[in-house]
Amino acid sequence: MSRLLRAKKLVAPALVAGVAGGSLYYMYKPRNIPGYEGPVVPPPIFGADGTFKLPRFPQVKSRDQQIADLKKSNSGNKEDEYDVLVIGAGATGAGVALDAATRGLKVAIVERDDFSSGTSSKSTKLVHGGVRYLEKAVWNLDYAQYELVKEALKERKYFLKTAPHLSSWLPIMLPLDQWWKVPYYWAGTKFYDFLAGSEGIESSYFLTKSKAIDAFPMLKQTDLVGALVYYDGAHNDSRMNVSIGMTAALYGATVVNHMEVTGLQKGENGKLCGATLKDLVTERDGNEATPFNIKAKCIINCTGPFTDSIRKMDDQDCKEIVAPASGVHVILPGYYSPGKMGLIDPSTSDGRVIFFLPWQGNTIAGTTDEPATITKNPLPDEKSIQWILNEISHYLSPDINVRRGDVLAAWSGLRPLVRDPKAKNTESLVRNHLIDISPSGLITCAGGKWTTYRQMAEECVDAAVKEFNLPVKPVANPPLVSGTEHVEDDAVLDGSCQTHRVRLIGAHGFSRTLFIHLIQHFGVETEVAKHLTESYGDRAWTVASLCKATNKRFPAKGERIAELYPFVDGEIRYAVRHEYAQTAVDVLARRTRLAFLNAQAALEALPKVIDIMADELKWDAKRKEVEWKDTVAFLESMGLPQPMLTTTRQQVEKGKLDWSNSLEWKMYSRHDKPVDEKERNEQAEIAGRAGTHR
Repeated sequence: MSRLLRAKKLVAPALVAGVAGGSLYYMYKPRNIPGYEGPVVPPPIFGADGTFKLPRFPQVKSRDQQIADLKKSNSGNKEDEYDVLVIGAGATGAGVALDAATRGLKVAIVERDDFSSGTSSKSTKLVHGGVRYLEKAVWNLDYAQYELVKEALKERKYFLKTAPHLSSWLPIMLPLDQWWKVPYYWAGTKFYDFLAGSEGIESSYFLTKSKAIDAFPMLKQTDLVGALVYYDGAHNDSRMNVSIGMTAALYGATVVNHMEVTGLQKGENGKLCGATLKDLVTERDGNEATPFNIKAKCIINCTGPFTDSIRKMDDQDCKEIVAPASGVHVILPGYYSPGKMGLIDPSTSDGRVIFFLPWQGNTIAGTTDEPATITKNPLPDEKSIQWILNEISHYLSPDINVRRGDVLAAWSGLRPLVRDPKAKNTESLVRNHLIDISPSGLITCAGGKWTTYRQMAEECVDAAVKEFNLPVKPVANPPLVSGTEHVEDDAVLDGSCQTHRVRLIGAHGFSRTLFIHLIQHFGVETEVAKHLTESYGDRAWTVASLCKATNKRFPAKGERIAELYPFVDGEIRYAVRHEYAQTAVDVLARRTRLAFLNAQAALEALPKVIDIMADELKWDAKRKEVEWKDTVAFLESMGLPQPMLTTTRQQVEKGKLDWSNSLEWKMYSRHDKPVDEKERNEQAEIAGRAGTHR
């Protein structure tokens, strides 16, 4: 009996020790961090004879070849018809095209503007499950919100697996001003970790006040009791979008930007069977664009905020389902935040959530959430900009002056919230995304967010295959995306969805040390080399090879297009030759991110961008003038100050821009304070006495 009692007394301590030990092991166990493993394809090395062979990557078809393929679909031969035509090349549309192409379907995707020219380039740059959604799910006992978070956390890890060069883990700090909030938010972040499960990478942790200030020195210390740090993902949204589209092109999809759908075609049975297209690049060149028809078994509408315009081409009387909301972001100098840690304020003055994150060497702050009207390039309103600046000033140290002139760029993105047209309550918005099939067969995929683009695409293609009995099949001769025959993805291209395994262009040869090889071979600056590898992955080899020699001791290659940013001339050539860039805005806003980082720097870089593109695309003087006017007009939507909108190319080239009246000019001490004669004599007398005393 005494032995039994002693055994019972030992059970409770053993259980406590076991639980504590298990928790400690879970929090501190070694982890294989996605994106930090070695490259699947090792970098090239010098041969014994001193030779060096650059990687040879497969190339996509030229834009003219892609357009020829579009026209061929209307030849009358059933084999030339497309299985799927995707309208819209944002994140969702490009994702649908890649998914369908890797299932062996014949796919075309057309975009009126450019990859991610709308909402997909104007996100908060986070890949996240949504801590705030989880809080709502718990407090409101909302299972739908819970499912949203769980799905997004699963998708979050696929970003790092398929595009480690464009995605990364980001610790985000949650400052706490009252002690009772510590256990509340600690439980919330731990639940977030728990939901992520194997999709998680690092466990959240608590920081004391001193540790929080050490990690985030700009933080306001008043009323600060500590902080919680949890992990989410961050990415380069527009470059991710371009990479998805280019990967789809390598897998055989016909991918054409600046191609507008002007009408939908129906057969005698009233079902959709094709579309009428018009090449807008031809018009930009000053020529008349002749519309042409293409044939497709299935048409998928992925046009985001412009969803209803395509739906009305199908049915003029259909009810509108998009309720757009405007989200404004601002870009501040990098010194506003630590380079490797973000911050979230979950309870602003009006209850909205605001993020404050490092991005591309600067700091991004946002977002607002206001009802909006649909326009192509919405302007960021001054009220929203001031609200963001006011909110971030509340949690930054009071000795940091948050100034309007520090805003380097600002933009407004339209979030396409949608209503289900088949729902009885037509006023309620769909929480996640919507897939709708009209009576004529138009499939609409709308709503959702960047993090779940791949899941949305998978469900959309599943619906298309089922509705139209599309002939999915194994991909017989997959492209050598890695540039070598000796490497295969984990993807088994058997006709099923494999986009959670298909690595995007640039992923195979990427590693965190690839930039060193780039420096050692091409002699590019360290900042430039890091930027190239983190924007293009292993294609950085090609980009660097397209940079002109500088004829300097160092750097040997890579002429910057903007003095303070690592974007170089080779990127412009690469964008035109390998990524279908057709306008200066394509390059400044979406192939590089200069317009999003600094609108005025983008204006100063514009002449060089136009000249290189003109050389590549054989533009005449008239086309170059069109590019200048259109790009300056676009930069207004990126926060370019009003006085700069009338700037001429000659003013920029001759350095005759008048900055004297700008906010930025007046923020800094640019001249020594003049000293009058009396003060100068007094200073001389003091200096003389000091010399005598010595």
